Amino acid sequence: MDVFSSPNWKVCLIIDPELYPELNLLQVVEDAIAGGISLVQLRLKKSSTKKFYQVATGIATHLRSSPLPLIINDRVDIALACNAAGVHLGQDDLPLAVARQLLGPSKIIGISVNNPDEARRAEEGGADYLGVGPIFPTSSKENLRPLLGIEGLKKVRKMTSLPLLAIGGITPENMGAV
Repeated sequence: MDVFSSPNWKVCLIIDPELYPELNLLQVVEDAIAGGISLVQLRLKKSSTKKFYQVATGIATHLRSSPLPLIINDRVDIALACNAAGVHLGQDDLPLAVARQLLGPSKIIGISVNNPDEARRAEEGGADYLGVGPIFPTSSKENLRPLLGIEGLKKVRKMTSLPLLAIGGITPENMGAV
């Protein structure tokens, strides 16, 4: 499956087992797949490299029987080690050009952006998609950047043809507005 041609591409599960340690991670992924997601992003901000690798490998192995891509948040090394479909980078992570050099042309690289200038630079730098946000308030991230809201998302949409993934505070209750 080409992740970018999927009609449900915008429905992405960003899973962070550190936020909900009581949940069965693979069951959450299975439930999300049944609900129609087409992309899984694994985010572990506080775990050791070994723990991140173990969790990523478990999810990657689980997803191999499905067409869904696994995107690793921030960590190019983990994406390579578990043969994920790609990586999602923040503004303070490894530069996009370096990530592309390490991952090669066939892997997906997404970049978080918070304004049209960052979106333009990411597109010019060769990003495959943009994570735009935060759209709504969220407690899942420290040092939150300014809220963009729906209007900010629309501004970024107008200036780029790249696929956009709205991020930050997206819930089942508010996702219809996005």
